[in-house]
Amino acid sequence: MTDRTLTPPPHTEPVVFTRDQLDWLPWIEPLTEAELTPRHHASLVDAARAKSPYFRLLARDPDALEARTRADKDIFYNPEAGLPRAERELAATAASRHNGCIYCASVHARFAATYSKRVPEVERLLAEGVGADLDARWNAIVAASVALTSTPVAFAPSHVDALRQAGLDDAAIVDVINAASFFNWANRLMLSLGEPAAP
Repeated sequence: MTDRTLTPPPHTEPVVFTRDQLDWLPWIEPLTEAELTPRHHASLVDAARAKSPYFRLLARDPDALEARTRADKDIFYNPEAGLPRAERELAATAASRHNGCIYCASVHARFAATYSKRVPEVERLLAEGVGADLDARWNAIVAASVALTSTPVAFAPSHVDALRQAGLDDAAIVDVINAASFFNWANRLMLSLGEPAAP
């Protein structure tokens, strides 16, 4: 493990939530691509992640990274029943917007807009925050995600009722909980290891 703390180079820090592609600058030295062993590559799951300093930093603990990545894939890429991908990304965007993780919000807002084709609503969530009025279904997903993000005990039967009234079945409700909870943790990890930068 490294004991070196990095000072980010001069950069422009984004100050508003955006769907633009952002960079991320680590405070702890990531592995270089040349240092990645077959075990590190296996933990990345996707070969393209070897280009990311964030994932090369997490690869310093390959067992934890692999478990994290496989959970991520199962929550967001599993097409079997439950919530559409767009709304799993909406839950991640809401958690990230509430936590102040500009980098994660940008990534998942792009996915939410791409898969839902509802760019104005996604832009409103980024600009106005988690209180933005989107529609009954999206408001219920955002409210449940924000409750889980604030503190788990804030999530209540009333959130489940609102999700059911918005048309979500049990599998879809579990997907909201998984997506918001995963990104509540992921935001804290990313915000603790570095900072976003405008490209």
